[in-house]
Amino acid sequence: MAELNTGGDGGKGKKVRSKKMNPGVDLTAMVDLAFLLITFFMLTTTLSKPQSMNLAMPDKNKEEPTDTQAVANDRTMTILLGKDDSVLWYFGEFAAPIIEPTESAYGKEGIRQVILQRKAAVEAAYKGQLDDNGNQKGLIVIIKASDKTHYKNLIDILDEMAITNISIYAIGDITKPEVELLKEKGMD
Repeated sequence: MAELNTGGDGGKGKKVRSKKMNPGVDLTAMVDLAFLLITFFMLTTTLSKPQSMNLAMPDKNKEEPTDTQAVANDRTMTILLGKDDSVLWYFGEFAAPIIEPTESAYGKEGIRQVILQRKAAVEAAYKGQLDDNGNQKGLIVIIKASDKTHYKNLIDILDEMAITNISIYAIGDITKPEVELLKEKGMD
């Protein structure tokens, strides 16, 4: 369509183009489709199950077990957990330890290194010997936590058992002499 310019352009005869309207896009249908897809995927997906560690607990009977086995002192390691992320360990019996109770820390340079070194020493000493179940004799770890230990520390030491592949470990009750030792060291 032609337009007549009568503006003040000095008579040059310049044409003015008409302004074009930008088309609008209606996104209502796309929003509806997005919510339908979100709902579909939420309803059809399977949620991951929480991971948990298998933990064998003793029977609730208070009777003394009759099937106890004697274990060599050089195969046992006891880890005492104190307050403020403190760890104390010894080998053998508490009354006559093979190595005196020693402080350590969590992690790669701490208790993990001690466990790995002791595990290698026990496996070398008992190479080829099998226990009553037909398994290679290895390190046995006893974990004892004081009343002031954080739950996180117990989980950390259980993680160390998994990382170092200790097949036999147990969580036991801490004795009064062990609590006294932790108090002497300022760990309880």
